[in-house]
Amino acid sequence: MNKIEEAKERFGRLVETQLARVETLKRNRSFTDYKRLDKIVIGIAGGDGIGPAITAQAGRVLEVLLKEEISSGKIELRAIDGLTLENRIACLKPIPDDVMEALRACDVILKGPTTTPSASDGLPNIESANVAMRKALDLFANVRPVKIPAEGIDWVFFRENTEGGYALGSEGIEIDGDLAFDFTVATTQGCERVIRAAFEYALNNGGTRVTAVTKGNIIKTTDGKFLKIFRRVAEEYPGIQADDWFIDIMAAKLIDPKRRRDFQVMVLPNLYGDILTDEAAELQGGVGTAGSANIGYSHGMFEAIHGSAPRMVREGRERYADPSSMIRASIMLLEHIGFGRHAQKLDTALLALLASKKAVITGRPDGATCAQFAAQLIRTI
Repeated sequence: MNKIEEAKERFGRLVETQLARVETLKRNRSFTDYKRLDKIVIGIAGGDGIGPAITAQAGRVLEVLLKEEISSGKIELRAIDGLTLENRIACLKPIPDDVMEALRACDVILKGPTTTPSASDGLPNIESANVAMRKALDLFANVRPVKIPAEGIDWVFFRENTEGGYALGSEGIEIDGDLAFDFTVATTQGCERVIRAAFEYALNNGGTRVTAVTKGNIIKTTDGKFLKIFRRVAEEYPGIQADDWFIDIMAAKLIDPKRRRDFQVMVLPNLYGDILTDEAAELQGGVGTAGSANIGYSHGMFEAIHGSAPRMVREGRERYADPSSMIRASIMLLEHIGFGRHAQKLDTALLALLASKKAVITGRPDGATCAQFAAQLIRTI
């Protein structure tokens, strides 16, 4: 078989897989009502790199906040091990089967950062654990808030989580060492559900504006589909202003003091959402300060937006890593399962601690450890 026919065959298999996925997406589903559950299982997965250190401290805080609910049996905190890079490489899977089974058995998951091997690492080509989990649990909306009251900034990003440029990240085709293809995926159903989620969030939280961010003038088929569906869904929400921007100019406008405070809810395809939310988090104080929610119909996963910081681990500094991102992820988790009072208490305590500077994280021995930060946060609560 010549190389062109071989590439056609591989692409054909990808198309078949995605068409089968579309049929699954067509099934009507509804979100879990956590208030109706007798018990809510919160899985705590440390991940690797700095993940176990900062996730453990978020777990400590949750134990204090949810003490009564844990005692009554309403809440269970369940440790999920096995998401380390070494374990994933040994299994040659982004998530080992037994770990995936344990994750499925939880209602929501608090997950620490995980390392994804890059092409230059000399490690096996395994998919990102995050991407694999999002696809396996159908966590289609990645929700990332950024709030800077002093700057008038109150943004919520809805990043599509299961399609786009990441959906087939390990399925690219290389021909003769000279030509390489990667793929981006957009389905009508996948675009519509995250766009609708963004409008519903605005509607239910007093929002007046939802902005789509694409490169639909250049990436005409997939980004164009996202933009067309955005405009169609927007017609169902006449009380909300809907507009759209291209990713390059939006990246500029987020650092424009004259315009950035006007934005509220933004909805984006996968790759753009990943990049733009890191930029936004940097304005808030760095990616180490930001948490995110990954929401599906039956599961939710909450995490930091940053990576596993292998350099900090190599230098023996993981205990000085900032747990704020995992604390903020915990706040979002509590809100998601209906414990808004606990979430507000934790948010207020975190802001008070950061303002007091009683435990300042620098990432180095001249600052507090993540355990000292968590202990001070618990005292503040």
